[in-house]
Parts: sequence; structure tokens; C-alpha cells
Amino acid sequence: IQFNPIEISQNLQKNGGFIPGVRPGRPTSEFIAKVANRLNWCDACFLCIVVLVPTLLGKLTGMEGVWFAGTSVLIMTGVANDLVDQIESQMVTHNYKGFLV
Repeated sequence: IQFNPIEISQNLQKNGGFIPGVRPGRPTSEFIAKVANRLNWCDACFLCIVVLVPTLLGKLTGMEGVWFAGTSVLIMTGVANDLVDQIESQMVTHNYKGFLV
């Protein structure tokens, strides 16, 4: 997901929102950009681990088909998240209580 930290900062300021401990305006946009960069770095490291661990285990144990495990985990996680989102939206439209909340 891509977003513009400057635009988010302006929207927060227009709507009266704020981030506790951060001044409105440019400091807010810099804070949002810094947090987004840290999250992207953590996500990238996690994805590398998810992909590399099964590959390395496959090489070390001699089971070459294990390299599918990393991509399979990513696909299954994405499908599960999408399924939960769809169920949640269906329940909200029917005025049911939350699901997995």
C-alpha cells in the first residue's frame, strides 16, 4: 500500500486529528514517513526469512521441493486475510456482531 505522508498529515490537521507527542504539519508527515519506512524494513526482513528458511532447509536436507513452502505460506496468509475480510463485511451488512474480534 502506498500513501503520501504529507497528504495524511494535512488530512489529520484539517479534521482536527493529531499524533500524541508530535507537532502538526511537517513534523507529523516526517513521523509518518519514518514509521512507514521502519515497517517496510521489518516487512522486507520477514519476507526474506519466510522465503529463505525453507530454501536453506531444502538445500541442507536434500529435499529440493521444500522451496515451495515459503511462497505457499505467503499465498495461504493472503487468502486467509481476504476470506476474513469478506466474512467480516458480510456480517457487518447483516448487522451481526464482529467476527474474530
